Formats: sequence, structure tokens, C-alpha cells
Amino acid sequence: MKAPPTPTRDGPRINREIRATEVMLIDQEGQKKGVTALADAVQLAEEAGLDLVEIVPNATPPVCKILDYGKFRFLEQKKAAEARKRQKVVEVKEIKLRPGIDDHDYGVKMRAVFRFFDEGDKVKITLRFRGRELAHQDIGYALLNRVKAETAPVAKVEAEPSMEGRQMVMILAPR
Repeated sequence: MKAPPTPTRDGPRINREIRATEVMLIDQEGQKKGVTALADAVQLAEEAGLDLVEIVPNATPPVCKILDYGKFRFLEQKKAAEARKRQKVVEVKEIKLRPGIDDHDYGVKMRAVFRFFDEGDKVKITLRFRGRELAHQDIGYALLNRVKAETAPVAKVEAEPSMEGRQMVMILAPR
């Protein structure tokens, strides 16, 4: 018969779960007490009515601090939630053009491109060729260079114009 596996806990080890024999101790006021035997450190924590928490387990000896573990976990969760809230996922928005696009339609598309940059998203400009338009790729390059020139103050070119089958693609990212 095998012994059941010990349950693994997420987060730092506390009190008697700490496996080192000696620890670098920091007391509840944040004062560095120096290298201390684990038993003495746990006893000091119990006398203060707090927990001994392993803060830096990879150090030799591991750094442990005397603090209220419940409060510590609450503050860590709060920090993680705040970090998730501030995180912005960068999306790639696509704008599709044609080589013979009219000036007004081009203006509408460019307003959308600038709005995407304001939101912090990347923009993929796709120029689709149909039929005999494929013979005039120079018109496509000229159009994408015009887009590149107009967006230069607010965006940088992440991928230069290149042909992918029947379409020409360029990717722009906000500065």
C-alpha cells in the first residue's frame, strides 16, 4: 500500500510546513533578525500570535517573515485582481481595401484605423486584388505607402507590405 500523496497548497509555506532548518528571519515590524533556527522562528511567531511565512523559498537560507497569513493572502489576491483589471489585451483589427478605392471611402477607412490606434489595437491592412487588378500591384503598393505615410505620426509599421496570394497585407502597431 502506498501512502496517499500529501496535498499541495498554492501559495507560500507557513509555520511547520517550512522544510529548511535555518531561515533568514524578518519580524513583524520589518526588522531583519538574521539567520535563525526554524524552531526558534516558529516559536517567536506563535508568541506574537502570528504566522511564519516563507517569502523567498529559493534563497539560501530561505527568507521568512512573521505576519498574519490570512491578511497576507487577502492582500496578494487583491494585488492579483488589480493587475488583471489593468491588463489590456492587444487585438489585431482588420481593414479591407481595394486598389481602386475612392477618396471618400478611403477617408472613412482611415478614420476607423485612427480610432483603432486610439484604443491601443494593432491594424492589419488587407488590399484585395480581383481579376486583372493583380497585374497592377504597383497601384497597391502606392496605396499602402499612402496609408503608411498618413499613419506615421501615430503608428509604426510592424510588417511591411507583402503579397499573400491575391491580397497584399501590411500590419501597423500604435506607437
